[in-house]
Amino acid sequence: MNSALWVSKTGLAAQDLRMTTISNNLANVSTVGFKKDRAVFEDLFYQIQRQPGTQADELNQVPSGIQVGTGVRINGTQKQFTEGVFETTSNQLDVAIAGQGFFQIESPDGEILYSRNGQFQLNAESLLVNGNGLPLLQNIAIPENTTKVAIGRDGTVTAVVAGDAAPVELGQITTVNFVNPAGLEALGGNLYRATAASGEPAEGIPGEDALGELQQFTVEGSNVSVVDEMVSMIAVQRAYEMNAKVVSAADEMLRFINQSV
Repeated sequence: MNSALWVSKTGLAAQDLRMTTISNNLANVSTVGFKKDRAVFEDLFYQIQRQPGTQADELNQVPSGIQVGTGVRINGTQKQFTEGVFETTSNQLDVAIAGQGFFQIESPDGEILYSRNGQFQLNAESLLVNGNGLPLLQNIAIPENTTKVAIGRDGTVTAVVAGDAAPVELGQITTVNFVNPAGLEALGGNLYRATAASGEPAEGIPGEDALGELQQFTVEGSNVSVVDEMVSMIAVQRAYEMNAKVVSAADEMLRFINQSV
């Protein structure tokens, strides 16, 4: 097979995966707490037909040699944990992290998961839960007849209950950070799982030890830029077209040889 056919085939596959990544970013442009992905590629091994630096004669060396590449492959998809746009809401249970950190969510099997989505609600037991009904790890319950809930920048949760003059402290929301957040495993549902690549979670009080403060009546929007993704999409389209043209050109060369020899 003409080596150009194989190389262009790897290019088509790589650009197809990059387009899939872009389409997922654009699909989640309105998803609260979503972090965009970036496709990372690397070149494949090289066929060394003449080693750089080999002796051309007794006195001279070959300056560059002959190294023929064999294409490209996907090296990984990397989450970009830059901040999204903050949006002010009228819901007193909406909380955003202004800076680094993740909320801790407890799964049904007791596993601790992590999220940047602070759109909390109440379940039948008056516990703070996410949109899928999974509770915060701190198990903060809002009493009945509560007229106002306040969530401080340090995560302290207080409530004003009808009949009580003074606010009642209900608990504190703590957040965690990771050495390498890009190493978290994305599970969907705005949830992540810690892995060996992410490192162990470091728990702390919001606003301390590089953890971001909490902002009530606020949600963090997606960090996807529609303009940037559209520009990237156009670049992918052009790169895909060029690789397809290489396939066509290599096919024409093979057909010429078959007809001429």
